[in-house]
Amino acid sequence: MRKGKSGNHKTNYQGRSDENMGDFRSYQYGDSLEKIALTESLKNAQINHGIGEFALSENDLVVEDTQFKSQMSTVLMIDISHSMILYGEDRITPAKKVAMALSELILTRYPKDSLDIIVFGNDAWPIAIKDLPYLQVGPFHTNTVAGLKLAMEILRRKRHANKQIFMITDGKPSCLNMPDGTYYRNSMGLDPFITSKCYSMAAQARKLGIPITTFMIASDPYLQQFVDEFTASNQGKAYYTGLGNLGEMIFEDYEENRRKRIR
Repeated sequence: MRKGKSGNHKTNYQGRSDENMGDFRSYQYGDSLEKIALTESLKNAQINHGIGEFALSENDLVVEDTQFKSQMSTVLMIDISHSMILYGEDRITPAKKVAMALSELILTRYPKDSLDIIVFGNDAWPIAIKDLPYLQVGPFHTNTVAGLKLAMEILRRKRHANKQIFMITDGKPSCLNMPDGTYYRNSMGLDPFITSKCYSMAAQARKLGIPITTFMIASDPYLQQFVDEFTASNQGKAYYTGLGNLGEMIFEDYEENRRKRIR
């Protein structure tokens, strides 16, 4: 976590907050008077001046440090390509449930954070939280690059110091927008033209200080290899998870990363 505007996420920075750290330091000019630890200050006065001739000087005063809390902007990307309902497995419903639960967590526990949800198929577009229950999978390919572009555009407009992208997907990237407005599609294996664009977007996000965490709900070895290389380009993280523990992993990552990504 970087130090930004005051929020609800713990950081390793000291600063004004209601979160006491239990550590004391000498009083410095400008410290708030209500932060003075009276018991510790009186104890110092007795040690330094004795009980018989009690005196309290500025050098006796100590304050209890507080922990600065910061804010986070998150974009959650949900794959709505046709493969999310193929092979007799409904993968979109768990993804929607996790998105709704994550929204509730942020709105209630981290009200100063922001959460934007986008879906990506042939294209990418944002959706409102209230529309999540009605989200449907379309006859789409997987345009991961379009989703990442939109996610970074959204995060560029955010003023929070900490920004991240969560991506839920089950398949390989198979579609790109071309400059002339057409689509380049290839569902046969991993197309180097498409994957190279994905790696480039991941590296661009890394330069902007935006980590990408990929939640991969497919087990094909060649797809995992793609996610490995994608994650290395971003220096982010990847989880290879089934549908059953998808929510647990996302919630754990969202809360635990507050303490791990500290700059």
